Amino acid sequence: MAAEFAQVQQKYAEEAQKRVKEEGLSQFQALKKSDNDRLRHLVDDIWADHAALDAQTPALKMGDSPKFLIAGAGLAGIVSAVRLIQQGFTADQIRLVETAGGVGGTWYWNRYPGLHCDVESYIYLPLLEEMGFMPSHKYASGVEIRHYFEDVVKKYNLADKILFRAQVDKIQWDDEARQYKAKITTRRGPRGDEKSSISVTAEYVYMTAGLLTTPQVPRVGGVGFEGFQGDIFHTSLWNYDVTGGSSEEPFPELSKLAGKRVGIVGTGATAIQVVPFLAKYVKELYVFQRTPSSVFTRGQKPTDPNEWATSIANEKGWSQKRIRNFLQATADGLPEGVPNLVDDEWAHLGSYRALTGDTEYGAIAPEKAPELIGHFLQVDAPIAARVRQRVKDIVKDPETAEKLTPWYPTWCKRPTYSDMYLQAFNEPHVHLVDTNGKGIDSVTTSGIVANGTEYPLDIIVLSTGYVTPSIDGGDPSIRAGIKVLGRNGRDLSEKFFTEGVSTLYGVASNGFPNLFWLGPSQGPISANHAAALDTLAKLAAYMVGESHAKVGDKSKTQRRVTTEVDAAAETNWGYRIMQGAARFAIISVCTPGYLTAETGPGDSTKGKSMEELAKLAKRSPWSSGFPAYLDVLDEYYKKGELEGVIASVT
Repeated sequence: MAAEFAQVQQKYAEEAQKRVKEEGLSQFQALKKSDNDRLRHLVDDIWADHAALDAQTPALKMGDSPKFLIAGAGLAGIVSAVRLIQQGFTADQIRLVETAGGVGGTWYWNRYPGLHCDVESYIYLPLLEEMGFMPSHKYASGVEIRHYFEDVVKKYNLADKILFRAQVDKIQWDDEARQYKAKITTRRGPRGDEKSSISVTAEYVYMTAGLLTTPQVPRVGGVGFEGFQGDIFHTSLWNYDVTGGSSEEPFPELSKLAGKRVGIVGTGATAIQVVPFLAKYVKELYVFQRTPSSVFTRGQKPTDPNEWATSIANEKGWSQKRIRNFLQATADGLPEGVPNLVDDEWAHLGSYRALTGDTEYGAIAPEKAPELIGHFLQVDAPIAARVRQRVKDIVKDPETAEKLTPWYPTWCKRPTYSDMYLQAFNEPHVHLVDTNGKGIDSVTTSGIVANGTEYPLDIIVLSTGYVTPSIDGGDPSIRAGIKVLGRNGRDLSEKFFTEGVSTLYGVASNGFPNLFWLGPSQGPISANHAAALDTLAKLAAYMVGESHAKVGDKSKTQRRVTTEVDAAAETNWGYRIMQGAARFAIISVCTPGYLTAETGPGDSTKGKSMEELAKLAKRSPWSSGFPAYLDVLDEYYKKGELEGVIASVT
């Protein structure tokens, strides 16, 4: 067994080296920043009803002064607003600013065929209990999720409180007025390209930008993707004019693909869902692969109304109970005798906690990192072997099966789930073009060149992912594209660059009163990112609500209340985060990808000064697992003292 284990680790190292490129992140370009018009317009908002939006009375106009300004109307922005309303504030006090032409964030933009949530919808969709909503399937479709968020916005009277096609560019704290001055760019016109600017003020500001929001494509030789003469689009903005079907159908009929030769570039989580639907309609499908995904079983099924009423949503508080059960199952494991309520593949991937945290290795010394890595490689061994065997069992052609076999620890790329993807490669018209880790060579006017062979194509689908979240360095203002100036004009980016990420519980920072954000640095991480966002939204709303209570404003209507993190509390939280930072050495064995910022296996800390190492450590997420983070918050709420937060009023 030891010899076999060693052979697998050697195979991991060999396969990872194939992906290493000197260019690192520069091998990609963000579509919205491309010099080429064709590529840049691949991210235009084709879903917006621009004429209707132009005719609407804007939710914000020059000189307005809402109490709350929330940058973003995706999942995080919506739950932030709702949790404030549940604290006793009103919808009229809230305004959201959204770059898109509708709500839902990633669920607004992504509408590709086969799109569904990869986490059980009963625990992914926030506010299910409050909404009284029963998802139609265990894993809800993208269409259903998008409409769900539209319904949430309506229920909480937020529909007319959102300024669409707008970007918050800058906020600056005015200490005398105890509010932020905000500059916002708005867009109008048939394509949303007529820009103007407004200035508003707000007592509180939230930044809620998502982690994977900027579509990218690899830089390739030849004429580049922009020179391809056929149709081309990115999966983040599916073009149904090219394929047929509609964004309002969970399983659209892609009738226009009949007789077409289609190439899809990329085999990550999106492609796993898309490939089976392309395969159903095209004449020939070519799947261009750098690194195969780990593909576990999905187990999709319709929601049984009787089971929902009697076993799932059968008691008050069922939603949080189910979420916590899942988080416990995927962190330290469930105690003996406690049922696994979700009981899907996620709940049985014990090695994924290598990335998301647990209490056993929650705070380790750097010299213990090799022990940590060795432990989780052992835990992962049977899981990885199982997923490799699944490929052999399903894919009939041995050579294709070998190329579809993942050789890396399970935590290194987000696991995927499908009962159709691997099966698609048994179809004679579906061709895997494995590039042995190198990626495609070039693009011609009529196709793609890979491994020295040109593949003539009519359509190219780019399933090439998003700019890695790590480039923001844990700075939420960079992620949101907002210049943030706090007390005495200090730039948040300058503070984080100088001191490292500095927060209390991952939601706010000293020197930046009344400013909150939802993100992973110094906060919890989970396979269920929605639970993390909602947890942080509740915490921020609690801090704001209790600040008002503390200064005697029980009506929540008094203006000029200030909520600010105490410097000492922020420092103490930073120390705790640093104590667990060594845990994340676990990614040092990973194949290059968005987790590693496209660097190869090895110790990325070599050659760095102690100051640089400290800053890297402070960027880390909470390391002891989500349940332990919730325990910290439970104790915080129980004390009821708003410890670590300074509340004041003029």
